[in-house]
Amino acid sequence: MEKAIKKYWPVFLLPTLAAFFIGFIFPFLWGIYLSFHKFTTVSKTAFVGLSNYAKVFADPTFVDAFWFTAAFTVVSTILINVIAFVLALALTRGVKGTNIYRTVFFLPNLIGGIVLGYIWQILLNGILTNLGLPLLALDARYGFWGLIILMCWQQIGYMMVIYISGLQNVPGDLLEAASIDGATSMQTLFKVKIPMVMPSVTICTFLTLTNSFKLFDQNLSLTGGEPAKASQMLALNIYDTVFDRAGAVWKGVGQAKAVVFFLLVVAIALIQLFFTRRKEVQQ
Repeated sequence: MEKAIKKYWPVFLLPTLAAFFIGFIFPFLWGIYLSFHKFTTVSKTAFVGLSNYAKVFADPTFVDAFWFTAAFTVVSTILINVIAFVLALALTRGVKGTNIYRTVFFLPNLIGGIVLGYIWQILLNGILTNLGLPLLALDARYGFWGLIILMCWQQIGYMMVIYISGLQNVPGDLLEAASIDGATSMQTLFKVKIPMVMPSVTICTFLTLTNSFKLFDQNLSLTGGEPAKASQMLALNIYDTVFDRAGAVWKGVGQAKAVVFFLLVVAIALIQLFFTRRKEVQQ
């Protein structure tokens, strides 16, 4: 039986490979092809060369969405990881009811982004109204911080679980040796614990960075990009270009934006992995 499996293992991979090709590789390559065309449907296209890409960078809404997304990504990544790590530290010190806290903090990650967006839209708009402040859709600053709050509330628990796993794998011998050598709790944290959980830092930073940069559903349901697209992130800007702007030209531009967006996410993720993995090697 084992010999038969080893002999015919490529056959068992075919369904997965076929699904991967049909569901990802082919649409991805076809999307790159369409980015050089203007079209109304994917079967009626006209080649326009690089003009779609020229329009991408000439579109002020795309540039504004990029800077809004970049600022959101930086703030959310820092806040999520710092708060999640602090919670992980607290919950690995024998706090009573630890399992309950872990479950409660993790639960928001199980709720869909669209649902979360509408829930927090009602909640935050109610708070802003009671304080006499503009609604989320009327002031991009409040929309920005509303998105930050929503993203933190959804992601912190998930990252906390990863950090807890990393902290629990720190060798007890190292902690005992640090204590014997007279290291303070802060010295132990920065000289022992953090260096030893760098693989967890790499994973959590990668997830929060990429999830924040490609955020779509929460942006759509919480602010819708209002006011006047001032709180519009890149993924929503692409959606808006393809579906809300009339004409074959804009569909091609939207597809070109999607390709640029993909390259940006890949570049950012690779740069982050390069720097955080270097820290792992040094330990």
